[in-house]
Amino acid sequence: MSETLQPTTGEPPAAGPGASAPQDQLPAHLSGLPVVACDLDRTLIYSAKALYLDGPDHAAPRLVVSEMHEGLPLSYMTRAAEDLLRELLDHAFLVPVTTRTRAQFRRVQLPRTRYAITTNGGVLLHRGEPDGAWAARVHDAVRRWSAPLEEVVARLSTKPSPGVQRVRTAEELFAYAIVERAELPEGYVAGLTAWCRERGWVVSLQGRKLYCVPASVTKEAAVAEVMERVGASSLVAAGDSLLDQGLLEMADVALRPCHGELEAAGYTRSGLRVTETPGVRAGEEIVRAALDAARAHSLARRGKVGLSRG
Repeated sequence: MSETLQPTTGEPPAAGPGASAPQDQLPAHLSGLPVVACDLDRTLIYSAKALYLDGPDHAAPRLVVSEMHEGLPLSYMTRAAEDLLRELLDHAFLVPVTTRTRAQFRRVQLPRTRYAITTNGGVLLHRGEPDGAWAARVHDAVRRWSAPLEEVVARLSTKPSPGVQRVRTAEELFAYAIVERAELPEGYVAGLTAWCRERGWVVSLQGRKLYCVPASVTKEAAVAEVMERVGASSLVAAGDSLLDQGLLEMADVALRPCHGELEAAGYTRSGLRVTETPGVRAGEEIVRAALDAARAHSLARRGKVGLSRG
């Protein structure tokens, strides 16, 4: 749906692709490749506290550092996942998709990709540079369909719960609070969710971060824009939070780990693939499944070409 269309359900339109979205000029060998859109934290990369390596140390997989912060390692993936990720680049457009800000995303060490999406879809990076036209469309949609950011920040900051430690904003688009989950009163998140919904915002609790995001700022809208630009007709998507649910709904192949917000909510859909293991091993499972799906797409595409030539 174009953002210029009026909503028919009372919900705000996503800041999705418009008719004038530019086609990327791609080399011939990249034409027709699927897009693999992958969330980062607790889907592809993991902090030390989220590794879920409960067995004996000698049985742990080999890890590589995926993120440094202030000179210290912060996030990891398995060495096998890193190898699979590099192989995936030969079969698909890998698009990292994250609620992190641009500054936070820059700390993550991944293979260079043509596109990346940060700020929950609010920022579209092309070869590392933000797309100004996309940002303008997102901000316009937020102004039209959501209460001002300042109102949400005030709600989080005024008489906060003891579990809310500090409130921050991300690139003038959304707010998030650092929380101690055990200290949040019963019903606090549900009450905030209802309050935000009335104002065109959505809430997601991920680890120690409680996000409040305008309903029109979505990962799936930004991924749809990328697909249009590269001419992709197939999508493999992976994520673990409620902010990833729309992305998984639009995917041809949907993947999620057996931990996280979607797991707690019991989220499922037809054809959804859930990892057998939690934590950093789940990240490896997800990359392997994405690679298998991309290879299958390539084989099917070559088969169709062969039939048409025959």
